[in-house]
Amino acid sequence: MNHTESEMRTGRELAVLVPTLNAAAGLGRTLAALAGQVAEVVVADGGSTDATRAIAEAAGARVIATPRGRGSQLAAGAAAVTAPWLLVIHADTLPGRGWREAAEAFIADPANAFRAAHFRFALDDASPQARRLERAVAWRCRALGLPYGDQGLLISRAFYESLGGYRAIPIMEDVDLARRIGRARLAALDPAFVTSAERWRREGWHRRSARNLACLVLWFAGVPPERIARFYAGRR
Repeated sequence: MNHTESEMRTGRELAVLVPTLNAAAGLGRTLAALAGQVAEVVVADGGSTDATRAIAEAAGARVIATPRGRGSQLAAGAAAVTAPWLLVIHADTLPGRGWREAAEAFIADPANAFRAAHFRFALDDASPQARRLERAVAWRCRALGLPYGDQGLLISRAFYESLGGYRAIPIMEDVDLARRIGRARLAALDPAFVTSAERWRREGWHRRSARNLACLVLWFAGVPPERIARFYAGRR
C-alpha cells in the first residue's frame, strides 16, 4: 500500500471525538489542525454558553448535546461515531507533526485491533517547569501505563466497546479507561500532542501538578469520582 492509499484508508477509518465545555478559546485551532485528516469530527458539548458550538459547526464538526461531565460527554460522543477507529482529543490540544503517519501505522497493523495508543505529552511553554512536567508525564505513562486525556487516545471501536467504553463519571474517566486497557495493551506513539499550558501558568505549576497528583491518589484509594471532582474544583 503506497502512502496516498494509506492516507485515504486512515481518513475513512478514523473519527475524532472532542469533549467541550466553554472551549471557544482553543477549539478553532484544534479543529483546523484536523481538517481534512479524518472521516468525521464529533464534538460532544456539555452545555457551553460561549461560542464553542458555533466554532465547531463552522469547522464542519458534528455537534451533539450531552449531559455535562467529561465521562458522560465522551460516552455519548463515542456512541455517535460510526468509523471503526476513534481518536479522542481535548479542545485545547494540538496534534503535532507526524501524528497522522503514526496513527496510520498503528491502525494498519492487525495486531493493534485490540490495543490502544496515546501520543507524547507536550506543553506550549518554553519554561523549565514545562519540560520537567513533560518528563514526569512520560515516566507515569512508561511505568504505570496511565496516559491522561490530553495525550489523545487512539482505539478501535471494537476494542473500546469490548471494554465497556467510557463511564459516566465526572472526572478521572481517562484513568478509568486506561486501567481497563492495561499497560501491556497501550502503545506510546512519539509525535507530540501539544496542550495549552495556560492553566498551569494561571494556577501555578506546583499547585496544579500537586492537585492532579492528589486526584490520582484519591482515585486509587477508592474515593468516589464525585468527591474527587469537588476536590478538583476547590469545593467542599
